[in-house]
Amino acid sequence: MSDTIGPYQRGFCEFTEAYEACGFTDIHADAIPFLPAPPGLVLDVGAGSGRDAAWFAARGFEVIAVEPAAALRTEAARLHPHPAIRWLNDRLPSLDVVHRLGLGFDLVWLSGVWMHVPPEERRRAMRRLATLLKPRGRMVLTLRHGPAPPDRPMWPVDAHEVERLGLEFGLALRVATERREDRSGRLDVRWQTVVLDLPEDGAGALPLLRGVILRQEKAATYKLALLRAVARIADASANVARDAGDHVELPLGLVALNWIRQFKPLIEGGLPQMPERPGLKPAFVTEAFHALSPLAPFDLRLGAQFAAELGEALRRALGKAARTIADMPARHLTYANDVPVFPTDYGQLAPRRSVFALTEETLWDYGTLRVPLPVWHALMRFGAWIEPMLVAEWARLICGYAKRAGRAVATDEVLRALHWIEPDRDTAFVRALAEQRLERGKAIRCVWSGRTLTHEALDIDHCLPFSAWACNDLWNLVPAHRRVNQREKRERLVSAATLAAAKADILSWWDGTYLNADDAMRLRFAEEARTSLPIAKDRAPDLEEVFAGVEFRRLRLRQDAELREWVGPRGSG
Repeated sequence: MSDTIGPYQRGFCEFTEAYEACGFTDIHADAIPFLPAPPGLVLDVGAGSGRDAAWFAARGFEVIAVEPAAALRTEAARLHPHPAIRWLNDRLPSLDVVHRLGLGFDLVWLSGVWMHVPPEERRRAMRRLATLLKPRGRMVLTLRHGPAPPDRPMWPVDAHEVERLGLEFGLALRVATERREDRSGRLDVRWQTVVLDLPEDGAGALPLLRGVILRQEKAATYKLALLRAVARIADASANVARDAGDHVELPLGLVALNWIRQFKPLIEGGLPQMPERPGLKPAFVTEAFHALSPLAPFDLRLGAQFAAELGEALRRALGKAARTIADMPARHLTYANDVPVFPTDYGQLAPRRSVFALTEETLWDYGTLRVPLPVWHALMRFGAWIEPMLVAEWARLICGYAKRAGRAVATDEVLRALHWIEPDRDTAFVRALAEQRLERGKAIRCVWSGRTLTHEALDIDHCLPFSAWACNDLWNLVPAHRRVNQREKRERLVSAATLAAAKADILSWWDGTYLNADDAMRLRFAEEARTSLPIAKDRAPDLEEVFAGVEFRRLRLRQDAELREWVGPRGSG
């Protein structure tokens, strides 16, 4: 592969100086009329010196700036330290790191980048870029026409090629401008701006999901259960997904875990999941399933451990649920051409152990379920709208089954059983850790105000509000002054600037409380962070990575839940 990154890595000083010498409004005069209005989320691919990212941030956008040349990226972050800009090391054609964030962008911006993508990789690059756009989102590319410099690999570009590739993935050409002279005075170089739009759900995922939920024939509630199990992973544990090109792979054991979790209240409540006939019962409802009765649904979560008979029952129940999913709803939940939407390969029953732990590794033992990328992103971005439709249709089916069997079942009863039971807002464990630190004479500071805390003023806050995302992970529990937490921040989402100002105190809290603890605590902190935050999973994450993951998760929550933001005392400067 040609080295398109090395020249920018070696010559970062010269490139930075050249980029910063030209103003955004001069360089991009043709694009400015087509830019969306702030606020919004911008993906700047090949962000270079950060000039464009800084322009967007100064006008009220939040920006994910992608730059694969490390030296150039470091210099850009130094030149433009705006709290609304987050820098990532990633590159086309795959943009794997960006996809792991689960964000949808109002604007995807590629300035002087497309000529660095080899022609054989452009189709893949366009597909990956298109799946990152929100419905009604916009992509803007500036194309460089002219001979390539001898020290930088480039390939010819053409607006018609860009338009054709965009059409393949649901993007419509808005405008392709005339070629303009180079602002740096190179007589043989011309620039052209191409603008592509994504119409409402251009990938077709939402109509597909709506058709499955409301129109596909259902002999049982299994299809709805499978969709909801996958949607729950997309919402709470998206980082378990493995990127596999045009789809993601999920551990079938985790799908089965969510399957059991949602069916448990329904089966224990005697609510029918298929037309009732003598001797007919759901295939996954075995002795092992019934043996889980002592557990509450929210006990069935990643990281939980179960010993003796209960652990063995769960191991076997997961196997039966995984086999049922693979044989039935995953096979029959199809596109119009009868091809399965979620191709599934059953693996094996996880090995028997004295303590059965719901780790990601164990859940992969049960097999793999594949989710098309547009469907995955739709579930991540629109889960709050998709789930009520799923639940309503599920309740309708149950009430219909009961009525045909001559039973009277109230809709409210069914909806209560279908409610996804979250863990309680529980800070007691982490509060005890904080109290122990205070008793040992260790100072603890409020992460939002910087004030030193006493026993009386100590509160444990959910960094990202529990009311919007029920997450009791260790990384999400931080010390705060009681007045700040209960009277000022309350259930609002911290602003980007407030979170950035709290970084040093949050990292200090994580390090002193969780990482300087026993092995079990360190492992729990790492496992929870790797599961729920968009960070690398092939190693124990360092604290800088975890904090970056929190920033990205804050962005996704802001996008999905549209929460009011809170600017703390240290975030308004």
